[in-house]
Amino acid sequence: MRFPNKDTIERLRRDFPAGCRVELVQMDDPQAPPVGTRGTVIGVDDIGSIMVRWDNGSGLSVAWGEDHCRRIGND
Repeated sequence: MRFPNKDTIERLRRDFPAGCRVELVQMDDPQAPPVGTRGTVIGVDDIGSIMVRWDNGSGLSVAWGEDHCRRIGND
């Protein structure tokens, strides 16, 4: 598994600040919420995972380079 560099982490934190809303596009995990599930970003950790509190109660993070979400709303 590759890890993102410092610049990538900073960009992710800028693009996905705590409190912003996201929608799941793809997650390769058997426990993943369904595609289209929405949630609120808690933060971005030091390996680039976007930590999300999903509206369905899941707490799985969006793994950098593996999973995909998109920012929604006007926050």
